[in-house]
Amino acid sequence: MPHLLQVSQRLLHPVEQVFDFFSRAENLAAITPPSLGFEILTPLPVDMRAGAQIDYRIRLHGWPMKWRTRITEWDPPHRFIDLQERGPYALWEHTHRFRSDGPGATVMDDEVRYELPFGVLGLVALPLVRRQLRGIFAFRRATVEQLLRDTYGSG
Repeated sequence: MPHLLQVSQRLLHPVEQVFDFFSRAENLAAITPPSLGFEILTPLPVDMRAGAQIDYRIRLHGWPMKWRTRITEWDPPHRFIDLQERGPYALWEHTHRFRSDGPGATVMDDEVRYELPFGVLGLVALPLVRRQLRGIFAFRRATVEQLLRDTYGSG
């Protein structure tokens, strides 16, 4: 059964700007903690659309790992979904939702459904994985507003 991570953040930028920022694969490295050594292998810029594949390399606890995701749904500027095709999880499906929240503001909702590999044995690592995912999304929360200001100016 999949595990679920849900995170919401209110950003002081219009939904079109927030969606645009998150739809550019080259921004992923900036919102990922440096400790993960995140690197996009797919040539940039990526033509984001349903069916687009993106290859990455990350380091989990020092171990290099390749990861491939595919955009399964693309509905600008409201949502998109990326699904892991190859990587560290048995399942990784990340739904990104964006909705206006008053003039010049957006609520961004992330929902990640994930399963660990190795069946019951993988559950041993679940507390560590949950803590790591919370840390990744906390880093993202702390950096994204500044990155939006740097990209588009004040909201």
